[in-house]
Amino acid sequence: MLMPKKVKYRKMMKGRMTGKAYRGSEVAFGEYGLKATEPGWVSNRQIEAARVAITRHAKRGCKVWIRIFPDKPLTKKPAETRMGKGKGAPESWVAVVKPGKILYEMAGVTEDIAKEALRLAGYKLSIAVKFVKRSA
Repeated sequence: MLMPKKVKYRKMMKGRMTGKAYRGSEVAFGEYGLKATEPGWVSNRQIEAARVAITRHAKRGCKVWIRIFPDKPLTKKPAETRMGKGKGAPESWVAVVKPGKILYEMAGVTEDIAKEALRLAGYKLSIAVKFVKRSA
């Protein structure tokens, strides 16, 4: 699973996901991409599951770039614990995604294989996505 090696602070506030992604909104490395159309959190498990779906469908005959990284810790209190007594312990890691952000890129395969592989990957994510091609 993806996670940072080291962080300055163990716990982070929830934050707000307003606005659009202007940086990272163009296909930069590959030929085809998967673009987010709504804001949300994507967990490290979802990122890995989508990556596996892409490489399996393309039969490892492609290059894949992951353009997001889960650097936000999510905390959770133990089950059946009373309110108060501070914030819970870090449980998992998520990537904050804004609309317009390119999540995955692919190269080295035909368009129909890339479209199907990225469609399968989109099912693994908790946000709405769309298939995009590199603009000439």
